[in-house]
Amino acid sequence: APLELLTVLAQVGTWHCRRGLREAGRCLCRTEGLRALWKGNLTACLRLCPYSALQIAASRRLVILFTDELGHISHWRAIMAGSLAGMVATIVTYPTDVIKTRLIVQNRLEPSYEGILHAFYKIYHQEGLRALYRGVSPAILGAVPFSAGSFFVYISLDKIWQEPIVRFTPLQNFINGCVAAGVAQTLSFPFETVKRKMQAQSPWLPHYGGVDVHFTGMADCFRQTVKNKGVLGLWSGLTPSLLKIVPYFGVMFSTFEFCKRVCLYRNGYIESPLNYKLIPGVDQSLLPQELRELKRLRRENFEPRKSALEN
Repeated sequence: APLELLTVLAQVGTWHCRRGLREAGRCLCRTEGLRALWKGNLTACLRLCPYSALQIAASRRLVILFTDELGHISHWRAIMAGSLAGMVATIVTYPTDVIKTRLIVQNRLEPSYEGILHAFYKIYHQEGLRALYRGVSPAILGAVPFSAGSFFVYISLDKIWQEPIVRFTPLQNFINGCVAAGVAQTLSFPFETVKRKMQAQSPWLPHYGGVDVHFTGMADCFRQTVKNKGVLGLWSGLTPSLLKIVPYFGVMFSTFEFCKRVCLYRNGYIESPLNYKLIPGVDQSLLPQELRELKRLRRENFEPRKSALEN
């Protein structure tokens, strides 16, 4: 949460970040107390459950939609399904992201919002429903370079390691997740920066929400940021963002790959969850239930029948 907070403050460009991110953390603790490092964290936690549920549900539907008649799906279509699912989850839960940004940039000792519900009520009545979706355009557009970066890394993994993907160890999968997240986040970060500025800016907040540039829309925000802060201003806050997201995706990617192997092992497709060595004579195209039924039929057909005398 502190890394997320420093990222948002740097993206918005509040006065805390004029001397660097380390000084921003110290300044925030001096002026608002240590608890200020966790501003907006409750909103982020509450947003996580519906966001993840929507993303998984939409991803399952889209994967089925993109699967061909033989039940196969290409890497590119799989990543497209994941990206579209992320967009659906982002749009539905976007107001909570706006509220989180507003709670982060406000002064905890002189708050404009007393909590999540008060922030939702005040933004809606003062600025209208559109304010709760301010910045959604760059959020959606940012999914394109994020997906492209992830895809570029994924299709290059076998060339990087000079061996097939199925032979990767958990450590290799962890590194792969870190590299993919680092490349994807770096490519999409300018859209993330513009989104945060648009979320924070409001004439109803002190100093317009603390945003370092003033603008009228997404394109103007890009233009004003480059004009006043330079091109690198679009990547302000990238360091704490990478410190947070890179190990997160590394753990998630390696855990996901290992869980796949555990499921394959438990269903009788591979010899061990530590590798992808296939069990000889097993048809990999069979579903788990079909495989279990085939094994049961084989046992019934090849087991010696008991004689009438034994019965």
